[in-house]
Amino acid sequence: MNIDFELYRIFYVVANNGNITKASLELNISQPAISKSIKNLEEQLGGTLFVRTKRGVILTEEGKEFYKYIKQAIEYISSAENKFNELSNLESGTIRIGISTTLTKEFLLPFLKKFHHLYPKINIQITTGVSSTLFQKLRNGFIDIVILNLKNQNYDSDFEIISCKEIHDVFAVSPSLKEKIPNKISVDELNNYALILQAKGSNTRSFLDEFMLSNNTVLKPTMELTSYSLVSEFTKLGLGIGYVTKEYILDELKNGELIELKLNQKIPSRFIGIALSKTHLPSFSAKKLLEIILEEKKEHKS
Repeated sequence: MNIDFELYRIFYVVANNGNITKASLELNISQPAISKSIKNLEEQLGGTLFVRTKRGVILTEEGKEFYKYIKQAIEYISSAENKFNELSNLESGTIRIGISTTLTKEFLLPFLKKFHHLYPKINIQITTGVSSTLFQKLRNGFIDIVILNLKNQNYDSDFEIISCKEIHDVFAVSPSLKEKIPNKISVDELNNYALILQAKGSNTRSFLDEFMLSNNTVLKPTMELTSYSLVSEFTKLGLGIGYVTKEYILDELKNGELIELKLNQKIPSRFIGIALSKTHLPSFSAKKLLEIILEEKKEHKS
């Protein structure tokens, strides 16, 4: 049975009012059109829904039973519409973000603060992990957006990649260690000193290794750490030369806790980016967070 939903809606309003004239005013439909719709519905169902009286219409026993289910269906649909409106107006919902711990702290937090201030009723879920795992979750619809350090590679065609912020990686040392290192060194000379790097598997380490290979060099780190923040902290302790992102250590460079090493070879800049799935539409909240992030990018350009 394939009955037009509009017939159910007209039946529901007529049953609520018990009067075709009142239903006509509520629906803004002529009385003859309503009567025709009710007759059409009864013919398709194969039974009588209303008994006509001088004072209006009364549901038949079958009509009363039918009304119970139609009422429930209409109310569910109305609730669904209201919920969708809440989501579209960011009055409720959840945003699910895939990101590394480092980028959460160094990049995302200011945007989340602004987002939460504007839309305090949106739940924020953060999933951390390596990019390959986060991309799989994004592909399967378990998260809405992935924020990552972009690599020089072509990503799968089912992802949209948006670059957001340019960053610059440097080698840095503590003041005590700087005295033992020349003012300017080449990349192959780095292996003459203790090196503190992120462990293999991170995009930052992959970017560094690719840059070194382009200069015919393979670094041999003394320490490989899973946390970027530990690389920075161990470097400040004077335990070696650390590979860090300049934008994340501006305070340390300013107060002298860290000193940037000058290399003969320039390390290319790279970008923080956002990945969206082309097969799953981003949620309203994900779109709004993206707008907030990209708005700052526009302000910096201007």
